[in-house]
Amino acid sequence: MKYLKYLVFPLVGVPVSALAEDGKEVVLADRVRDSYITVVATGLDTVLDRTSQSVSIIGKEEIDAVQGPDISRVLERLPGVSLARNGSLGGFTGLFVRGANSQQVLVVVDGIRVADAASPGGGYDFGNLMTGPIGKIELLRGSNSVIWGSDAIGGIIAMTSRDVDGVEASIEYGARQTVNGDLTAGIQRESFGVVLSGGYTETDGFSSAAAGTERDGFRQSRVGGRGHVDLAPGLSLVASGRYADGRTNFDGFAFVPPFGLIDTPEFTDTEEISARVGLHYADDSLDVSAGYSIYDIDRANFDPRFGTAPGFAANGRQQRVELKGAWDASSHIRLIFGADHDWSRFSTTFDTPKMANATSGHALLGWHGDDVNLAAGVRIDDHSGFGSELSFGANGSVRIAGDWRIRASYGEGFKVPSLFQLFSDFGNDTLQPERSRSYDIAVEMGDRNSGLHVAISAFRRDTTNLIDFVSCFGVVGGICVNRPFGTYDNIGKARAEGIELELGAAITEDLRVQGAYTYLKATDRTQGGFNRGNELARRPRHAATISADWETPLAGLALGGDLRLVGRSFDDGGNFTRLGGFVVATARASVPLCEGVELFGRVENIGNKRYQTAAGYGTSGRSAFFGVRGRF
Repeated sequence: MKYLKYLVFPLVGVPVSALAEDGKEVVLADRVRDSYITVVATGLDTVLDRTSQSVSIIGKEEIDAVQGPDISRVLERLPGVSLARNGSLGGFTGLFVRGANSQQVLVVVDGIRVADAASPGGGYDFGNLMTGPIGKIELLRGSNSVIWGSDAIGGIIAMTSRDVDGVEASIEYGARQTVNGDLTAGIQRESFGVVLSGGYTETDGFSSAAAGTERDGFRQSRVGGRGHVDLAPGLSLVASGRYADGRTNFDGFAFVPPFGLIDTPEFTDTEEISARVGLHYADDSLDVSAGYSIYDIDRANFDPRFGTAPGFAANGRQQRVELKGAWDASSHIRLIFGADHDWSRFSTTFDTPKMANATSGHALLGWHGDDVNLAAGVRIDDHSGFGSELSFGANGSVRIAGDWRIRASYGEGFKVPSLFQLFSDFGNDTLQPERSRSYDIAVEMGDRNSGLHVAISAFRRDTTNLIDFVSCFGVVGGICVNRPFGTYDNIGKARAEGIELELGAAITEDLRVQGAYTYLKATDRTQGGFNRGNELARRPRHAATISADWETPLAGLALGGDLRLVGRSFDDGGNFTRLGGFVVATARASVPLCEGVELFGRVENIGNKRYQTAAGYGTSGRSAFFGVRGRF
């Protein structure tokens, strides 16, 4: 295995090696825990303490402990994260990282970039992703386009399906007639491994409109799989894929009295297909991966009041070929390199198919010692629409005492204008990429899955060339020529700065507590803009999650709880509509019924708090769920 020279204790990962009398390195351990390996820092497996960037990892055990299909409840445990959802489970869910727009966070699932090329902002809707097959979540906070290219302004979130040797199954039932079931089966052998999964989620939901009474339900069926087979020593064929089909009911807006969001019978059908196939080679000094991936999403909106045909339909597709690798030139020097080419396409009911493509290359050179890590890199992207862009990045860390270290990073990011922004009826084909520069510095000990973890980080990100919609009402000249309703333009600037605090400790062998707090000041800095100095929409100043898990001495009974605290924010850039702060608590428990089978349950929003993360949209009240799961 690649990291044989690292000794990792059950709670704390510590790099350790030894020398025999003949001077050769002796292997002291043959495995590194999965939650100590990250891919988001370099695009390839990297031991966590070799990166000097802000990276957090959530493993399979923690995902299972949180319970349920709603991935937002897991993501809220990470520092720097806030979410906004339009109503019930399955409703549009946007993820904000360190104050960046939800479309400015790159999302990768099993090595495949997932973003809706036909949506206005080209982002990803987390309402379509359930926790079922996911075994690991990684989040890098801060710009990192050197490695990842477009969209990596606020950060990168990578999710990996779980590896299973045997069978895992779960089913739960609860509030609002909610049913969720998942089945995963796999075989893991020395020369090959394969995992297949399937799941189904259905809920009657609640009214998406906070003032409504009609229930807006959601249902989704999904299947997926991943596997590898060794073709020769060090060479493997790898593949992964996912299919999801869902329907989400939502409410619409009334433009006559009573105005605002009201009950309507509208719904959206969404179909997602993603796949990747490639080769992976690794030996003592070289790690190379090459592959082809595709992500395709179809959306269709229906309103039964106007017939059975969709009122609006859209298709977005992204295809990508890539080569990435790492070469260990010596025990201290590592070169990360890569090249890729992608094609994207979109079409809608009102827009004929349009395409764009880009070719990129990058290199990152690092020096890694026992106490010091340094890395710097550059990337060049050539896009069919706007030409070439350069991105730079650098990071470093130094161990100051014991497991304590100081780390700092500088990163640049960019986001290519979406195809909708470029080529739709509202498009502007002269748009330039959004650009960012981010800085952070931190003092930390351990990582969030170690026995004791303490980290305090300060960060700032400046973003320019932000793309926004420009109204052309009453304007006929300039950018509004032949754009009677409006268009898109690079008109915005923003700054996000703040502090993140993380604490985690195994108080005893059976009790663990954990917390993450973020103070964020995200403001509009557009020169001469109407909203200059205002807070960016839906970015709370304060957000924290505190959790505890205790395995009691009573027949394996495990108890846990989460407390989510969010400060006030505004729903709009003009800061006219205030979203109040809130505190939501969840309690959960599990108990084994027999070997490999356990009963679990939870109560969400114990205090029945009424709150909103998006103005006019409702949220769930007190809700209870119970279920059973087994591992065989």
